[in-house]
Amino acid sequence: MNLEIQDKVVIVTGGAKGIGAAITRAFGAEGAVACVFGRNREEAAALVAEIGAKGGRADSFPCEMTDESAVRAAVAAVLAKYSRIDCVVNNAGVNDGAGLRSPVAEFRASLEKNIVQCFVLVQAALDALIASKGSIVNIGSKCSVTGQGGTSGYVAAKGAMNGLTREWALNLAPHGIRVNCVLPAEVMTPLYARWLSTRPDPAASLAAIKATIPLERRMTTAEEIADTVVFVASPRSSHTTGQILYVDGGYVHFDRACTTKAST
Repeated sequence: MNLEIQDKVVIVTGGAKGIGAAITRAFGAEGAVACVFGRNREEAAALVAEIGAKGGRADSFPCEMTDESAVRAAVAAVLAKYSRIDCVVNNAGVNDGAGLRSPVAEFRASLEKNIVQCFVLVQAALDALIASKGSIVNIGSKCSVTGQGGTSGYVAAKGAMNGLTREWALNLAPHGIRVNCVLPAEVMTPLYARWLSTRPDPAASLAAIKATIPLERRMTTAEEIADTVVFVASPRSSHTTGQILYVDGGYVHFDRACTTKAST
């Protein structure tokens, strides 16, 4: 299927590692120019080189996402180089564990890291998105609908992301801009692997997690998230907006206590 995104310019925040890197690779492989935003300068440069060596296109615009002036400058740099922005993927964020007993300053900082920077980026890119009749894809989290415990800041931010997906979809529909949210659950990323390694028995913990995922009892891959993001961002998904799409093997909406085997 031709996704019709050849030469489209796409900003991917946190696009140098984990789910973000998979999204960057997927856009690059489809002929789009994937522009990596984030502070991981060396990782971004290596990824851009890797994609280029495979015949794809990518670029890096290093910036700290919580620094408003740096984000606006990075958007200006993209426009100066490519003269357009066709899509923004709000992927950057961190489950930082700012909980109910954390200082209020940590809660506020979590909101800055996980949702305020998304608002800043979309605002900075808005005129360019209007000009291109572009799209926005937010990367959410199962925590926004299930809760997790001990991570009030992250959950509040991801809940706000769900709300902003609907708000922006309505707000921007007159401009032809589509806004959707792709919501992962259990995805093996470097950050997830690091957390898993802190468990008393990582192998047993991983097996227990996989057992709660109804479809195939396995983790979702970063590439499966990326494929959905690229399709939803593309013109081949031209009448899809305001949607929260769960790419999670049924984790959120199926009863995880179910142990039914395949049957006829």
